[in-house]
Amino acid sequence: MKLHELSPNEGSTTARKRVGRGTGSGLGKTSGYGHKGQKARSGSKKNGFEGGQMPLARRLPKRGFTNIYAKVYSVVNVSDLQKLDNGTQVTAEMLKACGIISKIEKDGLKVLGRGELTKRLDVKAAKFTKTAREAIVAAGGTCEVV
Repeated sequence: MKLHELSPNEGSTTARKRVGRGTGSGLGKTSGYGHKGQKARSGSKKNGFEGGQMPLARRLPKRGFTNIYAKVYSVVNVSDLQKLDNGTQVTAEMLKACGIISKIEKDGLKVLGRGELTKRLDVKAAKFTKTAREAIVAAGGTCEVV
């Protein structure tokens, strides 16, 4: 294979449209913009203008807000911790490595109390619900807030 024999894969490149180059090209004269009118003008911006009618974006009511102080936790239920071995040290990093959580959120891990737990685990998390703490301690484990 030589440099002059190289070519891109079939269908990976397309030729640019050459508009206004005669009627035979199919894009001559008006260059695909039709005859006159707002859409044919240069610099035409039609986004959101509805001919003087109140635009849809302004007819719809505003609702709610984004709380910039809201805490964002990665959540895990005690039923998910049941999959782990007895006596395991549970951290957010370890759960991510096991694939139990997909990502560690900025405020850390929160353990929720849904499900049953029979294994003794030492759990380190940013937050525990009351039922989660009771379930972990009842199974003989420990809860540590980090």
